[in-house]
Formats: sequence, C-alpha cells, structure tokens
Amino acid sequence: MPRITRAALIQCSNPLADNADLHKVKSAMIEKHLGLIKQAADKGAQVCCLQEIFYGPYFCAEQQTRWYETAEPIPDGPTVKLMQDVAKKHRMVMVIPIYEVEMTGLYYNTAAVIDETGKYLGKYRKHHIPHVHPGFWEKFYFTPGNLGYPVFDTRVGKIGVYICYDRHFPEGARELGLNGAEIVFNPSATVAGLSEYLWKLEQPAHAVANQYYVGAINRVGTEAPWNIGEFYGQSYFCNPRGQIITIASRDKDEVVVADLDLDMIREVRNTWQFYRDRRPESYTRIAKP
Repeated sequence: MPRITRAALIQCSNPLADNADLHKVKSAMIEKHLGLIKQAADKGAQVCCLQEIFYGPYFCAEQQTRWYETAEPIPDGPTVKLMQDVAKKHRMVMVIPIYEVEMTGLYYNTAAVIDETGKYLGKYRKHHIPHVHPGFWEKFYFTPGNLGYPVFDTRVGKIGVYICYDRHFPEGARELGLNGAEIVFNPSATVAGLSEYLWKLEQPAHAVANQYYVGAINRVGTEAPWNIGEFYGQSYFCNPRGQIITIASRDKDEVVVADLDLDMIREVRNTWQFYRDRRPESYTRIAKP
C-alpha cells in the first residue's frame, strides 16, 4: 500500500509588527495562525509546519532586550501547550517554531514537534546563527543549537527540522538524512535581495543529495518599523529528485498542501546510491574548526 502523506506549510504576514505591546503582537499572530491551521486541517493535512518564530515579527532586525520577553520554555510554555491541544483537535502532526528560553539569559531559535495525539515529541534548536548587516542580528538573541539533528518518528513519516540560515550548510542536511529523515521542514524568514536566488536552489539540492522531501517555509509582507525588505513567501515542497512540486505565491497568506509519496524515497535511493558511495573516512577537513 502506498505511503502517502498530505503535508502543509503556512506562510503568513504580521498585522501588528510595530505594535509596542508585545503581548498583543503575539496574540494577534497566534489567533491568525489558528485559522490557517484549521484551513490546513480542512484540506486533509496530516502534518503542518509554521514559519520561523511564527508568533512574532522578525525582530532580529534590531537589537533590543525587550524581545527576550517573548521567549517561552519548551514544552511547558503557553504556546506549545496550546498547539498540543490544536494538534489533538485536528489529529495533525505539527512543527511549531518559537523563541525558546531555557533559563534567564539563555535563548534558542527552536521548533517543537507534536504528534497527532497532542504528545510533545521533542525539539530542534537552530545550529547556524547569522549576524550580518543589514538587519539579521541573530547572535544578539540566539545561542547555537546543542541538541544535534534529531529525527522524529511519527505516523506520517520520519520528520526532521532545519531552520532558516541552516539551509546554507549541507553538513546538517546530510546529518538529518543519515538519521533517517523522510521529510525535512525548513521554517524561515528571508527577504528579497541578497539570497533570494538561492531559495529555489539550495533546498532542492539538499533534497536530491539526501533523497528526502523538503518543505521550505517563508513569511510574506514587510514589517515596520524596520522595513529590512520584502519577505517574499514562495513556500514550497520539493521531492527526493529535487523537483519543486508545489509553491505558494509571493505576497499572500497561504496554506500550501502537497501529497508526498514516501515510497519515492526508496525508488530514488535504489537508483542513486549516494549513501552507499559516500566516503566519510576521506572527508578530513569537514569536522575540523
């Protein structure tokens, strides 16, 4: 019997990015996402991933300690608890990227993974942290991830997570493949300009090199008061051959749904024996600082 997983990505603009009341900013984005998550469920999605730090604007455009107040513990914070109820209600596996606090002064860019019963399965912490001009001051907010590259075994497949800037590093993408990932989600916040031409290049390359599906998510719109550029959407799924199979618009809130044939992974790996033919003993420089 074919293993078909109906998967969804949600791209969304922020209606209150420049509001001084951080509680209102979070509440508005969470409320907006609840409607979009329902849309995904109504379309039959069995797994759904949200965008990077879904409940806020991309606040790394400035360096202000007030944003530390938006971080929450995982899994015991209110947003993950809420999404556990949502996942259970819709019988849908969910990937929930939020700003995580482990202790005062120690923060991570993290995605929690929840199964369709509402059970918390674990989390991935973003490994590669940019700090570049203009407007990507992430080292001010995030500690590099320290939990490795976990893969979560769910009823809809083996799920891995890679977050935004991680996508520029093929090493972690390969780790996810070696750990058994069948679907890798990459929630992002990226703007037009410098790296847009890589958006449809790097992640299909990871998909074909590692022979798994990739779901790439990007928010949409511009966010005042920073206006660092247009978040250009175009969230998409690509298959283990590196082919983009569905893609969202550039400028609208949207739920992207695709049926992923997980049996294709075996078919492609039986053709291209990349895991058999790799030579880790010869890669002497890769793991050196």
